[in-house]
Amino acid sequence: MRARVSRALVASAVVTGALAFPFPATAAQAGAEDGPTVRELLEKCDNGTDSCVFHPQGEPEYFTGEAHQVGDPVYNCTSSQQRSSVNWSDTTSQSNSVGLSMTTEAGFGKVFAVSYEQAYEHKWEESHTEAQTTFVDTNPNQVGWVQRAPQMQKVKGTYELHFPDKFHDHYIWYVDLEVTGPAPDSSSAVSQHTRDMSEEEQANCP
Repeated sequence: MRARVSRALVASAVVTGALAFPFPATAAQAGAEDGPTVRELLEKCDNGTDSCVFHPQGEPEYFTGEAHQVGDPVYNCTSSQQRSSVNWSDTTSQSNSVGLSMTTEAGFGKVFAVSYEQAYEHKWEESHTEAQTTFVDTNPNQVGWVQRAPQMQKVKGTYELHFPDKFHDHYIWYVDLEVTGPAPDSSSAVSQHTRDMSEEEQANCP
């Protein structure tokens, strides 16, 4: 048993996953030959457990998401400067470190949302959609477009799952998870850009 515990502790230092602690406390790496996968554990959250709780670790990490084009580009095929309106809508959605689909309506997604709200005193948004009209100025033979960089947050924590009967030889399992989603203040950096049209693009002008 001592050798098994040592191997698990070494694995947990390099692999983000789940750890199990029975009574008395020992450790086993989730996903090993004799253990469940992270997916199997999270799918059991409130679906075969006595209790399932997410414990946030520290404060959310806020950051600006990757800038990307929104709306259609505009082409100035005239001989004078133009101001064009670009209507766009862009949705930012949540994701997590294990690539599982999660919804706040049920299962481990709902547990996460409830724990997040209790810890940080505001609701978790699965997704946020922003829509507006942005004006872009272009010179003759230029292309203009709009970019958006959404405000995001990253939350780290651990799920604690208690089973009424042993699940893969353990009553209690812990699953580490990192969740990324829209920030509470879902404002974004919106910018306008221009460049000269290519010869091919100029040839397509009416």
